[in-house]
Amino acid sequence: MSATTKGALVGLVLALSALIFGFWGFILVALFMAIGAVVARITAGELDFGNIVNAFKGRSTS
Repeated sequence: MSATTKGALVGLVLALSALIFGFWGFILVALFMAIGAVVARITAGELDFGNIVNAFKGRSTS
């Protein structure tokens, strides 16, 4: 699936959630989609959670 197709599907989901649930439903759906994307990248090994935590704590690994 290309990035354009994925972007169109995400836009479709967000647009439908805005129409059905209103503004706060739209925000909630967008938040859950972002959380799901981060969790998926962590479980796939594409994102190191430890480095994210260290960045927020002000620690540098370089």
